[in-house]
Amino acid sequence: MSAFDSVLLIAFGGPERPEDVRPFLEIVAAGRRIPPERLETVARHYEVIGGRSPLNEATRRQAAALRGTLARAGRGEPVFAGMRSWHPFLHETLGEMRDRGRRRALGIILSAFQTEASWGRYMAAVAAAREKVGAGAPEVAYAPGWADHDLFIEAMADRAAEALARVAPERRASAHLLFTAHSVPATMAAGSPYVAQLEGAARRVATLIRHARWSLAYQSRSGSPRDSWLEPDIAEALRALEKDGARDVVVVPLGFVCDHVEVLYDLDVEARQVAEEAGMAFQRAGTVSDHPSFIAMLADLVHRGPAEA
Repeated sequence: MSAFDSVLLIAFGGPERPEDVRPFLEIVAAGRRIPPERLETVARHYEVIGGRSPLNEATRRQAAALRGTLARAGRGEPVFAGMRSWHPFLHETLGEMRDRGRRRALGIILSAFQTEASWGRYMAAVAAAREKVGAGAPEVAYAPGWADHDLFIEAMADRAAEALARVAPERRASAHLLFTAHSVPATMAAGSPYVAQLEGAARRVATLIRHARWSLAYQSRSGSPRDSWLEPDIAEALRALEKDGARDVVVVPLGFVCDHVEVLYDLDVEARQVAEEAGMAFQRAGTVSDHPSFIAMLADLVHRGPAEA
C-alpha cells in the first residue's frame, strides 16, 4: 500500500445562503437534461427549508470528528473537505492542500451506493480539479466502497431504531420501514452495484433492529420524464402502503449521509404530506451525519488505506 499524507472527504456541496441557491442549481444542471422548471421548483424547496443547505456544515463536522478520532489513534493526517458543486470546490481544497505541502491524499467519497452519478462523477470531478490546480496538485487514491461496512450499518440501524421508538408501542411491530435512496436512470443502475448495495444494506439494517416489515423506494428524481428511472417513487410506495392498511411508516434515508434538500424537503415536507393524507403517521430516521459509528467507519477506511488497483 502506498503512503498518503492527508485525507480528502468528497461531497456534493450545497448553498449556504439564499443568494447562493440559484447559482448552485445552475452549476448542478450544467450539461444535464434537467428541465428549467424543475430547477425553479427546487429553488422554492430551498426557500421552504430556510434558504440554505446544511450539507457543507455537516461535512465540516464529519471532517472535524474524523480529525479528532485519527489524532486519538496517534495518526497525524490532516482531514480536508472538497465539494463537487459548491464552495469549497474540489479545486479550491486541492489548491489549499498543495500550498500546505500535501502530495498524496486518501479520497473518501461520501456516498454509500456506487453508480456513475454517485461515484464516477466524483472521480471525474477530482481529476478535473487536479488539472485545474496544475503543477503540484495532490494525487488522490480512493478508499474502497463502504456500503456493506459494519459500522455504517450500525450507525444507520441506530438512526432507524430511534425513529421506530417514536411509534406508539402498541403499533411499533406493525410499523413499516421504508428505506430510500436517490433515484437514478435505470440504464445507469443496470451497469452498477447500486441497487444490490442498497438492498443489501437495507436488509442488514432491518435485521439488526429485528424488524421484519420493510421495503425500498426511490426519491428526488430530477431527469427527463421520457427516461426510465428506478422505481417505486416514494409517493407511490406510500400510497401502496395505504392500500395494504399500514398505519405507521418510518422513512429511513439510507442513501444520504447528511441532511440536505432531498431529506429536509423531499421527505420531511412532500413525503410526510403524502403519508398523512393517506392516514399514516410519519416518522423520518436521521441520516448518519456525525454518528460516532459512522466517524469510526471513516477512521477505519483511513486505517485500511486505498483500494487495491
